Amino acid sequence: MSDIAQLTSSQLSSMYEVMCKSQALELRILKGMRSGEFATIIWPARGQEAVAGALSLALRPDDRLITTYRGLHDHVAKGVPLVEIAGEVLGTSVGACKGKGGTMHIAAPEQGLMMSTGIVGSGLPVGVGLALAARFQKSDRVTAVTFGDGATNTGSFHEAVNLAATWKLPVVFVCQNNLYAEMTPVEETMAIPHVADRAKGVGMPGITVDGNDPVSTYLAIRGAVDRARAGEGPTLVEAVTFRFEGHYAGDQMKYIPAEQLEEAKKHDPMITFRETLLSHPEITEEHLAAIEARAAQEVDEAVEAAKAAPQPDAAEIERDVYAERLVAGNV
Repeated sequence: MSDIAQLTSSQLSSMYEVMCKSQALELRILKGMRSGEFATIIWPARGQEAVAGALSLALRPDDRLITTYRGLHDHVAKGVPLVEIAGEVLGTSVGACKGKGGTMHIAAPEQGLMMSTGIVGSGLPVGVGLALAARFQKSDRVTAVTFGDGATNTGSFHEAVNLAATWKLPVVFVCQNNLYAEMTPVEETMAIPHVADRAKGVGMPGITVDGNDPVSTYLAIRGAVDRARAGEGPTLVEAVTFRFEGHYAGDQMKYIPAEQLEEAKKHDPMITFRETLLSHPEITEEHLAAIEARAAQEVDEAVEAAKAAPQPDAAEIERDVYAERLVAGNV
């Protein structure tokens, strides 16, 4: 684990709170699904919480984020209200998209979460477009795009990183490399040791970092964000981590060797980061317990509110399809 002295106790606590909320939300949804309390689908990211903690601290509120269907932790990181995430997962009207997007397509532009993609690799070109828009608008806003290792084998990845590097756009590419592209191990999909090595081919920096260490991941992403904001172009950050659940909720994970999963769980960021935090002179057991209890309570309240909310009205089917025309004098 990195030297936590590089961050304040407030920053460390903030990251841990995001990680706790991410874990609590996912576990609460899985509990509801497995008990028959409600029916839905999620693509778990349990084990990848450190990346969310890092993103939450590295990005400004007005920065943009594009994530994937395995992105509930990223939604929490960008500040999307828990009830809006839970509402979308359960398909009720309090969802960020009024219950019409579902788990795979959550978006909350007010918080800078511009899109969650359901097609592997499809978010990268959109992120490049958002970065180009910031340049046209003469804004110092930065766009971050998160994706898995499997996305780096798609044409859209290579086209996006090439254009971003060529035009020096303010975008940070964050690969959450959990070592499996759905059910396929990463060593069967590429011949190079690190996803970050792909950056060399387009002439931009590539960094590989321990994705189970939120401090190291934060420092890497923050450095890339600062570089992008200064007009120096994009960076590819590879956060090497692991997912402790299957590709989708209910996946039996027979393709993951038991010994590999057991070894990965020894590096569970929720456990290792907590142990590291307790070495900080200003952080106590009581402080962390309070964060954990608050996260669990907020998640429970959000899920209950989402369950109690009505489903979207039938009239919603025709809303939010086209942009509303701005009429002079009535904007």
